[in-house]
Amino acid sequence: MGKLTDGIKHIIIINVILFVAPQLLQLDVTNILALHFPKNEHFGIWQYVTHMFMHGSLPHILFNMYGLWAFGTPLEQMWGRKKFLFFYFSAGLGAGLIYTLVNYYQFNGIYDLFINAGLNNADVISILEKGTTAGYNLNDAITQTQFDKIYSLYHTPAVGASGAVYGVLVAFGLFFKDAKLALIFLPIPIAAKYFIPIMILGDLFFGMTKYSVGNIAHFAHIGGALIGFIIAYYWKRNQFKTN
Repeated sequence: MGKLTDGIKHIIIINVILFVAPQLLQLDVTNILALHFPKNEHFGIWQYVTHMFMHGSLPHILFNMYGLWAFGTPLEQMWGRKKFLFFYFSAGLGAGLIYTLVNYYQFNGIYDLFINAGLNNADVISILEKGTTAGYNLNDAITQTQFDKIYSLYHTPAVGASGAVYGVLVAFGLFFKDAKLALIFLPIPIAAKYFIPIMILGDLFFGMTKYSVGNIAHFAHIGGALIGFIIAYYWKRNQFKTN
């Protein structure tokens, strides 16, 4: 940590503007900038970038921007602004893509149940838009839990820089593995090489089980961490070595 570097400063400024301005102007830009499910009418390819600058609450943006500053500063100082920005956006894009792939897999598993029950694609989309299966004879082919899941996948957009920040976090752990970090709920310093895997394993656990607290895009975190690890590991072993 230390002086606010140029790349991180500009990322934070854009995030703050896009968080504050819509509230001051009473504009809802969620349908335009948040990352929607590809079958949703509001989906746009640009959202893989813009969702990284959207946040749902003050704690959400504060946590992400603090993580970006705390773990990204030494990386930008080491790599330089251009390489850091390339890394940051690569991790964020990877997070969005992997998040979408996981959602698509889950969506298709339930979507096939509708098709097997005799519905076509237009019928399924109509049901998801209306939020009810009334008027369709499904013969109990879809449980309420399954319907709630596919409805959520279709309608819930993703926002936040968390995926990109997780990439930064992993890169920090690779280059500064012995740096001491403290868990909020366990204020005992833990080396980054232990702290970071614990966080990622936690996301994997909560993403694959029903125990997640709140509407958290765990697989976006995992996606950002994975892409961040691949790039940082390659740079560490090859051309982008520290000076």
